[in-house]
Amino acid sequence: MDLRGHAMKIIEAALAAVEPGKLTRQALAVSGGGIDLDGYRLDLSRVRDIYLLGMGKAAATMARGAESVLKGRISAGLVVVKDGYGVPGLKFTEVVEAAHPLPEERNIAAARRVLELAERADEDSLVIFLVSGGSSALLTLPAPGVSLEDLRRVTEALLKSGAAIGEINAVRKHITGVGGGRLAAAAAPARVLTLIVSDVIGDRLDVIASGPTVPDRSTFAEALAVLRKYNLFDELPEIIPARLQQGIAGTIDETPKPGDPVFARAHARIIASNRNAVDAAARAAGGLGYEVTRMKPLLGEARVRGKEFAELVRRQEEPGKHGFRPACVIAGGETTVAVRGPGAGGRAQEFALAAALEMEGLRNSLIFGFGTDGTDGPTEAAGAFADGSTLARARAAGLDPARHLAQNDAYPLFAALDDLIVTGPTGTNVNDIYCALMHNPDA
Repeated sequence: MDLRGHAMKIIEAALAAVEPGKLTRQALAVSGGGIDLDGYRLDLSRVRDIYLLGMGKAAATMARGAESVLKGRISAGLVVVKDGYGVPGLKFTEVVEAAHPLPEERNIAAARRVLELAERADEDSLVIFLVSGGSSALLTLPAPGVSLEDLRRVTEALLKSGAAIGEINAVRKHITGVGGGRLAAAAAPARVLTLIVSDVIGDRLDVIASGPTVPDRSTFAEALAVLRKYNLFDELPEIIPARLQQGIAGTIDETPKPGDPVFARAHARIIASNRNAVDAAARAAGGLGYEVTRMKPLLGEARVRGKEFAELVRRQEEPGKHGFRPACVIAGGETTVAVRGPGAGGRAQEFALAAALEMEGLRNSLIFGFGTDGTDGPTEAAGAFADGSTLARARAAGLDPARHLAQNDAYPLFAALDDLIVTGPTGTNVNDIYCALMHNPDA
């Protein structure tokens, strides 16, 4: 049985289900001179100007879908994407590429341009925000007294700490000037419509992309608690905890909260999420003849979850266990990596390497994890495959798998074995998918 061939079909099905251009086009479909979204009716006859503003890894693909519907109605358009995530064919929308995950000066310039366009809107305008994961870094505007270098140090420390995305974004929203509802505030009193491709498990609107157009539920106190939880005070410039303390004392305004009038004419809708991708992957696996088991989303340390996945597979291959149908275990999720070493890799690759260490000798199983955006950590790979031969092949190539895992260095090992999953930029971003495929050659 061609497990890797089946894996690629499952991956392709998952990505096709969350293609943002198609989903944006469907969400903005005009009927009777207006747009209907979950009971929300937007009458375009009352709109003079439409501003199309996007941010995140899926923003350019979403803009292409929006342009196909709105065409010449767009007064101005600008989307900010990660390097390499632009798309051809946009006529009314400018694409600006910026750095991710650590911001640069060009990120700040892009954020200022987006803010300026949002502020240009008035009560007769419609501002459509196309929001997807990666926006927190791509659209960076340091708060007063905070420098770009300060933001880079905070971002790097948080990413290495193993903090969850909600925790990371709680801090970002309180040391920058774009997230936490501030884009909606800039656009008020215009009508604001936000279409979202969610890269957050649980789909919390105020966490996705740091919630630039929705009410923020996090506080300065919560942000400070995150720094304390991960013992980051010694790694950060003094201005960061000092600013958070000022916010707690009330000398700095909080982010806009639920009930704030800046959201009176704002509406947000999620058009794609991890659940959609996992559903499609499960259907594809079932169509290939696998008996599919869905697990709850995987969170926590990638290496721990990889080990657990492999233990599940090993139990399936126990001697004497014959006659089972081909089986697929699948889960979405967003694991974390607490960086302990200087290596290269990402959470999906670390998940696969941890699984490989528990799979030695297994003959009929494959485990893989991949990021739906096409990049896993600071690498060009989306993820990696692991099977019962991974360790033997690595050692034959002079590699020590355990050392690579200890050094957070999965990427070069899988690259040497030609076991990387490489999709290129996918134009979408809905977290990760983790999967095990098992078959019984004697059945």
